[in-house]
Amino acid sequence: MTIAIGSRLPEAKFKEKTADGPVEITTNELFAGKRVVLFAVPGAFTPTCSLNHLPGYLDNRDALLAKGVDDIAVVAVNDWHVMGAWAQSSGGLGKIHFLADWDGAFTKALGLDVDLSGGGLGVRSKRYSMLVEDGVVKSLNIEESPGQATVSAADAMLAQL
Repeated sequence: MTIAIGSRLPEAKFKEKTADGPVEITTNELFAGKRVVLFAVPGAFTPTCSLNHLPGYLDNRDALLAKGVDDIAVVAVNDWHVMGAWAQSSGGLGKIHFLADWDGAFTKALGLDVDLSGGGLGVRSKRYSMLVEDGVVKSLNIEESPGQATVSAADAMLAQL
């Protein structure tokens, strides 16, 4: 069952690369008492994710924060090494959180996992964005196709704020 607007995010642990190595971040640490934009990609360094989806959030970071967002995070079913390298190469390190859902537990708990084995990726996350306030989903935008980043794009999120 897919998470719905009004639902509380499930408890989960992510890994994020920092200058001191990997740190563990829980959903409670990231979302409690905050207004957070979370978006998910099928995979770091994949074409739509790297050329379209992520750059939109980096380019619109200040505009999102100006609309009352406290934090922005991207999550993918990748390990923290890959997410850290993506943060570094994209120029996003220190600007948004790059969360590794290394085993897909968070993605599966949301009901937003998808089997992309046909494209050589295995089980990954659907592409989506959501606005989360104090751990509760306030808006949810799920793409029909993993190769599209329209309803989950940063400009679409900005229009919802």
